[in-house]
Amino acid sequence: MELLTAGREFSAYGPSHVAVLAVFAVGAVLLVWRGRRLSDAQARLVARILAVLLMAAFVTALVYKLVRPDLATSVPLQLCDIAEVMAAYALWSQRHRAFALTYYWGLFLSSQALLTPDIGTPQEGAPDFPHHLFLTFFTLHVLVVWAAIYLTWGRGMRPSWRDYRFAVVVTLGWVAFTFVFNLIAGTNYGYLNGKPPTASALDLLGPWPVYLLIEIVVVAVVWAAMTWPWQRARRETGARSDSTDHAGL
Repeated sequence: MELLTAGREFSAYGPSHVAVLAVFAVGAVLLVWRGRRLSDAQARLVARILAVLLMAAFVTALVYKLVRPDLATSVPLQLCDIAEVMAAYALWSQRHRAFALTYYWGLFLSSQALLTPDIGTPQEGAPDFPHHLFLTFFTLHVLVVWAAIYLTWGRGMRPSWRDYRFAVVVTLGWVAFTFVFNLIAGTNYGYLNGKPPTASALDLLGPWPVYLLIEIVVVAVVWAAMTWPWQRARRETGARSDSTDHAGL
């Protein structure tokens, strides 16, 4: 246990972070390459293995949080927490709306956590490998983004404008619920009710609630950009199909 609790301070883009990003990149390529070559039964098995690994990591992280419960950090109310459960469900069930949320939350939001990680707690700092906070943080975020990549490019699932609207509504629902919870409990999940106590990228977006509104607009615009290419490809495929049908007549 001492091995998992003592160690160096995590440094962004230090050796351990670069190693994680390398594992992530290699794994993403392999998932796409193999996913396109698997039978439906094999692909379903791979997806369910990933789902089990994701839920095992989620439960492990939650148990560690509950060993010393703190209302400010132990409730799984961060959007990344919900994204982890949703990604596991999407992998296991292959349901389209679960995939859509995994696509938007995983590819844009969880990927940001890989690039700009916020590991640890104010009490424990930001521990490096092999601390359990390091391991669970990166395992969870890597698996969520892998899930989005595997389902999209490995298995050919695609988002639509309807999925975009659904994701926006669900996310705004999370914002509203978590904002009220923060007000009642005196917490600050998602930094919805105030900026973090330390310097962050939010400092560039102005005071509260301006930065919150800017965040919502940016996310909506980026998600629209993530939807448009698939919708355009769908229209072009439909147009080619119509042309072929007319030519056959």
